[in-house]
Amino acid sequence: MNKVIFLDRDGVINQESLEYIKTRAEFKFIPGSLKAICRLSQEGFNIIIITNQSVIGRKMVTPEGLLQIHAKLKYQVKKGGGCIKDIFYCPHLPQDQCNCRKPEPGLIFQAKKKYNINLSRAIMVGDSAKDIQCALNAGCGATILVQTGNGKKALKELAANDISPDHLALNLKQAVPWIIKNAGKIV
Repeated sequence: MNKVIFLDRDGVINQESLEYIKTRAEFKFIPGSLKAICRLSQEGFNIIIITNQSVIGRKMVTPEGLLQIHAKLKYQVKKGGGCIKDIFYCPHLPQDQCNCRKPEPGLIFQAKKKYNINLSRAIMVGDSAKDIQCALNAGCGATILVQTGNGKKALKELAANDISPDHLALNLKQAVPWIIKNAGKIV
């Protein structure tokens, strides 16, 4: 599969909450993110969401409840003319030390296996240092840090570890032109 964009969910697509997103009603798109996803989809990009969802491990939401939240996300994207190819999530707590919780690359490797993705040509968009580190750990071709969600804090964390994303954008909508212009150059 070519033209793959991995997106983090909370803080990139929808508004972050310190109390977690537990219901469909709490899921609110960041302004411009829905249109950005639809535009990327219409440009031929396969959109795959890679997200830590410890809300399940914390027993705040059931897996079925999370599926309902994701159904709302997919429906709104479809209604806007776009498509979410798939959503991979880690239900574990940070202390579980699994291989699927970002910054570990397990979720991206699951997507690679399922869709035969050439990761060196894939782009990861996230708002946290974990997102960028996950993409680097997986061998993704490019990383974009958005300054919504935890983006400003992440920039400091990454700099402290001498890591820089390939592109810095205010939000997902502002990342789209860079993605469209540069996706074919990533090898």
